[in-house]
Amino acid sequence: MPKPFIGLTTTHTSKSSKTPKYGVNVLYAKAISSAGGLPVLIPLNLSEDDLDSLIFNLDGILFTGGNDIDPRQYGNSSHRKVEGVDEERDRVEIHLVKKLISSSKPFLGICRGFQVINVAMGGTLYGHLPDQFPGNVIHDNHDLPRNFIAHSVSVDTDNCLSKIFSSTQAEVNSLHHQGVRRLASELLPAAYAPDNLIEAFELPRYPFGLAVQWHSEELQEVEIMRNLFQAFVDSCLFDNPK
Repeated sequence: MPKPFIGLTTTHTSKSSKTPKYGVNVLYAKAISSAGGLPVLIPLNLSEDDLDSLIFNLDGILFTGGNDIDPRQYGNSSHRKVEGVDEERDRVEIHLVKKLISSSKPFLGICRGFQVINVAMGGTLYGHLPDQFPGNVIHDNHDLPRNFIAHSVSVDTDNCLSKIFSSTQAEVNSLHHQGVRRLASELLPAAYAPDNLIEAFELPRYPFGLAVQWHSEELQEVEIMRNLFQAFVDSCLFDNPK
């Protein structure tokens, strides 16, 4: 059986002018390949025309995690805790989201990927949750192992995520200081943290359009997290208009 080609968005891994690099955390690629896909890294120097050509030849895209999106992309002033803004990555990913959806090809977003999909479709973000969305849930656990279970999420019934998980509850890690403030009008919330912050959303009536705030690639020892990647890769193989 052929394997689907799945694009993985990348980030600048070195600021050195001598050895600039694009890269992605290994566990994203491992999760895709373990589910039967062929991961393809998407560099950040491509023009919009080249990105469009790449999308045509891909079967789906995984929007990976990373640093913060430029607040100007969603009409906010910068917060002192916003860091690691990469205008080139913002440009590439926002274009990819819009073009991919117009092509009806599957996508999965994780952490920053979850946030950039929302922004590209017209939604907004909290610049820093502790200041703008105070509550009793600690969402930024970067000082702990990346697979540390931080809290549960409640999954809405009768949506794509609940069918993949076969459950309305899941235990997740949490490695973010930003979150969805206003969900884009075309998207539907799919899961919530205990403080009611949106933790997953989906694009309804779409081959496969789903994004989660937690890092499921870091939780591949958990069956439902493997099922999430499997469902995505399967959709790239069987539900693709290419």
